[in-house]
Amino acid sequence: MAHLHALVVDDSGAMRKQLAYALQRIPGMRSVEATDGADAWRKLSTGAFDIVLTDINMPMLDGLKLVALVRAGGAHQRVPIVVITTEGAEEDRRRALSLGASAYLVKPVQATQVVEAVRSLLRIE
Repeated sequence: MAHLHALVVDDSGAMRKQLAYALQRIPGMRSVEATDGADAWRKLSTGAFDIVLTDINMPMLDGLKLVALVRAGGAHQRVPIVVITTEGAEEDRRRALSLGASAYLVKPVQATQVVEAVRSLLRIE
């Protein structure tokens, strides 16, 4: 089975662990963690990822700026991006999706929601 690689971006270590644990339910999925958008951007520039899961509110480089950077071009331009955030307002959702996010989940998020979103975006049965 081919391995899939997810980049999990959140400034909360506990949240990164929760998301990485949820992704383990998908056979062949491997996770790499990034502590903020700047760390994620560095990892994207040196690695290949099938999907990105990112928070919005982070120091250095927030999730929305990360989405915009990824969508601006380069090797990861078409990689699905799942935004996972505490920002539940419809305006925040619209902004993320307009910048190029593929899905938008509001915390607290259940592992099953994360797995369903990732499976759907990567077309995994």
